[in-house]
Amino acid sequence: MDKPISIIMGSRSDLGIVKGAMDLLKEFKVGFEVKVLSAHRSPGELAKYVEDAVKKGTKIFIAAAGGAAALSGVIAAHTRLPVIGIPIETKSLKGIDSLLSTVQMPAGVPVGCMSIGKPGAKNSAIFALEILGISDKKIGAKLGAYKNKMRIKIKNTKIDL
Repeated sequence: MDKPISIIMGSRSDLGIVKGAMDLLKEFKVGFEVKVLSAHRSPGELAKYVEDAVKKGTKIFIAAAGGAAALSGVIAAHTRLPVIGIPIETKSLKGIDSLLSTVQMPAGVPVGCMSIGKPGAKNSAIFALEILGISDKKIGAKLGAYKNKMRIKIKNTKIDL
């Protein structure tokens, strides 16, 4: 499949956060599809999309949602594939509500939960690439080079006093 990753946002307003994941997947030349579907406002459409995506060859779901943040859990309830949750920061509780909603899944319905906001979005893409890299040696090699580049950048950091 040319789009092994499906990114689902609970709202279009999440796009500014999710863009970090999208940019990284583009950098790695890994295909993805992006949808806006809500666990609460469009549950039937969400369930159908997940089931259809699996049939089309999606291998990993990334879900970004704020507040009650049920999106990743609902996706996980409709698939046996890995689901990675990105808690979105909220105004009222700074994303703690989203984090707790994403991470507190019942036994048997796992969701890999990233950190709140932009770091979580970027890490969701890296985590998805790590999963794909298990069987795709090209992705694995690119990911190794990417992480080595980060290591070298830190190693070469100079502090002028």
